[in-house]
Amino acid sequence: QLQLVESGGGLVQPGGSLKLSCAASGFTLDDYAIGWFRQAPGKEREGVSCIGSGGHTNYVDSVKGRFTISRDNAKNTVYLQMNSLKPEDAAVYYCAASTWYLGFQPAQYDYWGQGTQVTVSS
Repeated sequence: QLQLVESGGGLVQPGGSLKLSCAASGFTLDDYAIGWFRQAPGKEREGVSCIGSGGHTNYVDSVKGRFTISRDNAKNTVYLQMNSLKPEDAAVYYCAASTWYLGFQPAQYDYWGQGTQVTVSS
């Protein structure tokens, strides 16, 4: 069974940091492009960052310089390091896998995790 599991969310103060993990089971992540998405209440799901099987990375403008995506193929895990968090970063964060697509269109991804909640509040 192909599965993605996110972890690492939580409550953090503005300016703080969190590191999200996306662990895969049932398949090898290094064959896939992985995207991180987020969805806040009442808003559409938006792409945050993605990483290709070759390591190429993309970021949405609002997180450039603050978020870093990386992958550890030995652990079959992709990470999203989030620094200098802002209240507007609060959302449920999802990771997704695609065999061919590297971008921010959710419909192009084949597999999704269940999400992890990130709350940014003082």
